[in-house]
Amino acid sequence: MSDEMILIQNLIYEIRGEKVMLDFDLARMYQIETKALKQAVRRNLERFPPDFMFTLSQEEYKELKISIRSQFVTLEEGRGKYPKYAPFAFTEQGVAMLSSILRSEVAIKANIAIMRAFVQVRRYLLAASSVSSELQALRAKVDLLQMQQEENLESVNDLSEDVRGEIDNLYLAIAELSSRIEEKKKAPRPKIGFK
Repeated sequence: MSDEMILIQNLIYEIRGEKVMLDFDLARMYQIETKALKQAVRRNLERFPPDFMFTLSQEEYKELKISIRSQFVTLEEGRGKYPKYAPFAFTEQGVAMLSSILRSEVAIKANIAIMRAFVQVRRYLLAASSVSSELQALRAKVDLLQMQQEENLESVNDLSEDVRGEIDNLYLAIAELSSRIEEKKKAPRPKIGFK
């Protein structure tokens, strides 16, 4: 995987359960100002329904900035690092729609790279969910085996208690026999022979 692909994938965030890219990152990739990108989008709002693009709430934007800072501790905190106003968030379809309104050669190349990055992310998530479902199946098997083992141990304990009871009964019987034998040894024996 190329460095460019990794860089783009690092700019894909999950917000409101959607994989999105933010307007200021896209503008940087298209080599235009964020303001110009937003103006182009506003002139073509009919092309961007809510499942293609939405504006982050101030709270979402604040959480995103904190998340970005924690991921990249060494980022400079200079003035203008993050736009003052909450950005537009574009889903994969929204980024594809951007290609119809931004027609520069740079924008076209950037869009192709972004679409490939979204595909890679989707493939990764499918593979991860496959592994996750396999792990869940294994976990279910382990839980079943553990439950069976506990039942077996309970059965062994029950059997063990029964066996202990039988062994105790044997010891009692042996002790009783032993005491009878001792009594017989102490008792005078009748003499054998003619009287």
